[in-house]
Amino acid sequence: MNISLNHLIISSSFVTFPIFHGGCVESGKKSPYKEPNIIYILADDLGIGDLGCYGQKVIRTPTIDELAEDGMRFLQHYSGSTVSAPSRCSLLTGKHTGHTYIRGNKGYEHIDGFSYDLPLADEELTIAEILKQNNYQTACIGKWGLGGPDSEGHPNNQGFDYFFGYLGQGNAHSYYPQQLFENHNAVKLDGKVYSHDLIVEKALDYIERNIENPFFLYLPVTIPHAELIVPEKDRMGYTNKFPETPFLGKGSYGPQEQPYATYAAMVSRLDKSVQGIIDLLKKKGIYDNTIIMFASDNGVHKEGGLNPDFFNSNGPFRGNKRDLYEGGIRTPFIVSWPAVIPREGRVSYHASAFWDLLPTVCEIIGTEKPQNIDGISFLPQLTGNGEQQPHASLYFEFHEQGGKQALLKDGWKLIRLNVNKPQKAKLELYNYYIDSGENANVVLQYPEKVEELSKLMDMQRTENEYWSFTKGD
Repeated sequence: MNISLNHLIISSSFVTFPIFHGGCVESGKKSPYKEPNIIYILADDLGIGDLGCYGQKVIRTPTIDELAEDGMRFLQHYSGSTVSAPSRCSLLTGKHTGHTYIRGNKGYEHIDGFSYDLPLADEELTIAEILKQNNYQTACIGKWGLGGPDSEGHPNNQGFDYFFGYLGQGNAHSYYPQQLFENHNAVKLDGKVYSHDLIVEKALDYIERNIENPFFLYLPVTIPHAELIVPEKDRMGYTNKFPETPFLGKGSYGPQEQPYATYAAMVSRLDKSVQGIIDLLKKKGIYDNTIIMFASDNGVHKEGGLNPDFFNSNGPFRGNKRDLYEGGIRTPFIVSWPAVIPREGRVSYHASAFWDLLPTVCEIIGTEKPQNIDGISFLPQLTGNGEQQPHASLYFEFHEQGGKQALLKDGWKLIRLNVNKPQKAKLELYNYYIDSGENANVVLQYPEKVEELSKLMDMQRTENEYWSFTKGD
């Protein structure tokens, strides 16, 4: 099956301005908005082409499509990284992976016998801590992945009043886990409960309990990350709809007779969960003053029996999860805010990224943003008021598969591969205005551009004790 998503090929411009990571802090000013509730829904490994509003023709996502129609759909939005933990760290701290504390997936085994992830440092300031200081109730319900039990990275120690879900992202490979956590307490499930449904149930309960208070609900669901499974083979009408190759199981992923049908069902199940949240907000009369944001943590995976090309999950873009090509880092991003965003299906071509969320929220609530961040508020895009400041460039680094870096600037994209293997090191240069599929590597044709972007790339990162490069430090 080959679904054409050519209409998704777009380009945006960067405007050059001095790169700045320190110095004075923007003065806070009184917000004109009435303490909006903020719900950020983060899908796990969902491709940009998996949603109808981005061109999907087979998998049904009517609720998310309507959310985009009633709000704003971003066409050039980037995740924090191409894998889970660093992407989430970037989202919560307002920094790109040249400056984030967490720059890769790095785990450890706890005394309870389960594996968890390198803890986010206590000195890192998160969006939850900022909101909590500004009269907001805060919750993370879903997959955390930034620190285990008793660590400084536990969500309760990073500004979240309430947590329910997976502390360790490796445990989230199972949708029927032995346990989840509620704050610091293990909740034994003994492999009998489908975790996504329980996570959504907890999210709805949290909204019910906080309708009188402004709240921030960070909802990092695990769907549609492998393994591919749904309750009692509930494939939502997709059973036997596709030519399937049964997956026999590998590693932590169990066997699946119909991986395509199951993946489609998981995406549609997520869409149905979003509908439940919207229905509750409307019932309680707080929908208009609630900001709902929807994104994915990175590009689509190719695990558990899924071939991402089957549904054209990344549209016209090259690459998948673990790539720094567009398919690994460009994500769907939808923002609905009925009280502010006109309901006319607005589209944004502004080049934005995960690290822009924190300064955007700071501007919305009228508080100062931290000094040492990389993000730029995209509030002018949402409101149509004021001038939208563009990024001078966007930077990414990745510490698997030999080490990778990427820099986007003024329509050009430079990629370094095998950074830690000098004998195999490789540079690739693309003009994504003309070649958004990154098909033509023009590195030999534009040596001056390569030199310019290489120097800028080297300026983007600070040293980190856990993640370093042989070249580029």
